[in-house]
Amino acid sequence: MLSQLDWLRELNTASLLLRLLLAMVMGGLVGLNRGLRNRPAGPRTYAIVCIGAALTMVLSQYEYVMLTTDWAPLAEHIGLKTDVSRFGAQVINGIGFLGAGTVIATNQQKVKGLTTASGLWASACLGLVVGAAFYECALIAFLLILLTIWLLRPLEDLFIDYSRNINLYVEFRSMSEMGEILRVLKAQDIEIYDMDIHHGKEQIVQKPNAVLYLRLAKREPHHRLIARLSELDEVYTVKEI
Repeated sequence: MLSQLDWLRELNTASLLLRLLLAMVMGGLVGLNRGLRNRPAGPRTYAIVCIGAALTMVLSQYEYVMLTTDWAPLAEHIGLKTDVSRFGAQVINGIGFLGAGTVIATNQQKVKGLTTASGLWASACLGLVVGAAFYECALIAFLLILLTIWLLRPLEDLFIDYSRNINLYVEFRSMSEMGEILRVLKAQDIEIYDMDIHHGKEQIVQKPNAVLYLRLAKREPHHRLIARLSELDEVYTVKEI
């Protein structure tokens, strides 16, 4: 390893800022790749989870350093022999059940709540850092998480809106008219990856509908394709999911 970077492996403000910032950027870039492919978890979800994971590692290092320096007399006095990082591990594992409860799949096969679940998990990690009195790290992580949740949303939407992959939910009059919708898509050189077609149910006044997984011939705003399909007489509703 490069000895010139040893000071960045220590617990100091520059090291903390670099670690958490790298976690946000690298996690976000991995998530951007998934977002461009219209997968449920996007840049913000990946970035928040990566920040939370970095926090757990930094916290473990902080606890070890403190127990062998400033906290050593107290630990010796009370006879502490337990690895304190295990307490945090139980919290991190437990919060997973709460986060899983926020993730739902709609009847249009769209997954919602992943960013909320990742935010809950990262908040639990942040709470552990605050509880350990690691204030410098807590403040940096808090600002980066807020930056990810609030300010990165417009950027995420912009990238995804110009992605060549798009998933559409379409409601139409009858199953016999589905062929016309597919012909319009193919006429624009749009590749159809897959589709899930559902027949309507008269009892609950549900119209025939389909979820289409598409790849555009070129990058263009998704609202243009949605507008073109909305003009078809056969289509009642069309929206991106």
